[in-house]
Amino acid sequence: MIAMQYSFTLPADYDMGIVRQRIADKGHMLDHFEGLRFKAYLHAQRGDDSAENLYAPFYLWQDSAAMQRFFGSAGFAALTQAFGWPSIRCWPVWDAYLAPDARHARHATREILPVAPYSALDQLRADEHELLQREVERGALAAVNAFEPTTWTHVRLRLWDDTPPSPRASRQHYRVGHVSQP
Repeated sequence: MIAMQYSFTLPADYDMGIVRQRIADKGHMLDHFEGLRFKAYLHAQRGDDSAENLYAPFYLWQDSAAMQRFFGSAGFAALTQAFGWPSIRCWPVWDAYLAPDARHARHATREILPVAPYSALDQLRADEHELLQREVERGALAAVNAFEPTTWTHVRLRLWDDTPPSPRASRQHYRVGHVSQP
């Protein structure tokens, strides 16, 4: 599996209602996209959830072929026309959990953390798996742990129905406008 995210930072005075309406109008279009495990339509409003206005969808793909079909789609072309050409982050997935009712998520948290040089990667993966399990027990509706060896980072994404755990400096909080989940 592959985790993927792009993020558009929008002007401080941007009407985030435009993003919320776009999600309401178009979110359902990927509900049954072949090879998509889920897409969380994430957004954050400056002063509320974030230091910046953000539109930052997060995807979990079954494989690279599905991801490539999306890049070739009319939907991706329309996105780039509306918001610009994004820089896209991709991570091979270590662990993924997806509850049947993940589509009811209203909040998300995402952390991108550095991996220290010479880390015991098997131990880091095991530690991250334990954290994922604890957060699922605390109510996470979806949880993804993934690793990227070019920049030596790992990512934690969690979807929540209720307000997520207290903020940390490394954690970005988002609102979830829609979850496409086959």
